[in-house]
Amino acid sequence: MTERLYYADSFLRRFTAKVTDIREASRTDGVSIWQIALDRTAFYPTSGGQPCDTGSLAASSRGGAVLDAEVESVEEDEQGTVWHFTRKPVTAGTGVECEIDWPRRLDHMQQHTGQHLLSAVFARELDAPTVSFHLGESVSTIDLASGPIAHHSLERMERIANELIAEDRAVTVKVVERAEAEAMLADGRLRKLPARDGRIRLIEIADYDLNACGGTHVRSTGQIGALLVRGMEKVSRGVRVEFVCGMRAAKAARHDFTVLGRAAAELSIASDGVPAAIERMKQERKLAEKERQRLRAEVASYHAVRLLVEEQIKGGLRLVRRSFDDRDADYVRLLAQDLTASVPRTVVLLASEEQWPARLVLAKSGDVNLHCGELLRDVLTSYGLRGGGSTEFAQTDVPEEQMEALLDDLEAAVSARCRLSAGRASSE
Repeated sequence: MTERLYYADSFLRRFTAKVTDIREASRTDGVSIWQIALDRTAFYPTSGGQPCDTGSLAASSRGGAVLDAEVESVEEDEQGTVWHFTRKPVTAGTGVECEIDWPRRLDHMQQHTGQHLLSAVFARELDAPTVSFHLGESVSTIDLASGPIAHHSLERMERIANELIAEDRAVTVKVVERAEAEAMLADGRLRKLPARDGRIRLIEIADYDLNACGGTHVRSTGQIGALLVRGMEKVSRGVRVEFVCGMRAAKAARHDFTVLGRAAAELSIASDGVPAAIERMKQERKLAEKERQRLRAEVASYHAVRLLVEEQIKGGLRLVRRSFDDRDADYVRLLAQDLTASVPRTVVLLASEEQWPARLVLAKSGDVNLHCGELLRDVLTSYGLRGGGSTEFAQTDVPEEQMEALLDDLEAAVSARCRLSAGRASSE
């Protein structure tokens, strides 16, 4: 097993080690990815919701040449060996100088310790235990076994966490035997315990939280910097809380402040007036939408009258066929309803070609013996399209290359069925 130097010192940035094994992980277009094992490492492998460290390995040849190999990812296998993924091979037995990408490591320590603190606050204050944790590239999340949490409660959890950060409580590491850890769990001192044998590594936030964890952490809560809760959403096991710590919190606050400032400048108001202005605009939008719908209905009504004048009844049927490239699907549906409700013996075929695939509707007045849904489905079968509807109204979406042919076939089918229906009625 690889010796884990980060267990004892998460602040170790540089160390020396010896290559114990190397193997080719993959090869693509002649470029190999190598897995390198070291006898000791400070690189944290992806585990427990925390991403791996990155950095570099440097090996010197007998001639003095230095080979720098970038560590792109780190993983642990089932035997406890930590593998460092690079694009340059280093021979087994070679001594290497290793360096951690420190800004990445510090960021991960801040987020991870912040997660321990925030999870402890939720558990203590709301009896909401954490069931999973994810440290992402930009935000982190914890899933809580809890029902919905009120906004004011989220704010209170955030405030308590930041008060504990400001107190700069010590964050310490200790390793205990499994039996001792189980005793701590039983008497409530330990928050959770992994299902594995052997000695257990514990992370303690002084006088507040004790938790089993193999990750990297800061030395005191003050080094977390700050904690900002970004939001909450419902998930299958409870609720998911999104948060950021340290420089991520500062960047998020700066971003939010910039966005708010731009919004205020566009509205020519002070920043604290933005919420009220947005609420006012929402109400104005609702009123404008109602007026738009009224005007649309009025236009459709006048349009229907014009079309009815243009298309006269022929052979006992008025068939209105039109395609519009400047009207949307909602308008076409409204127009079809106005046409068939206004006069008898009317069937309409209308298409909105504002965007493709276009919306096509088939509708009829109540006195026409025709089932629009069935007719449309029958004609669409040969086109490989789907659609349908009720007796009075049916619709489908049609690609551009099929529109004209489909309209022709539908018009012919409508005329044929109406003639057949008229013939049956006269014979009776």
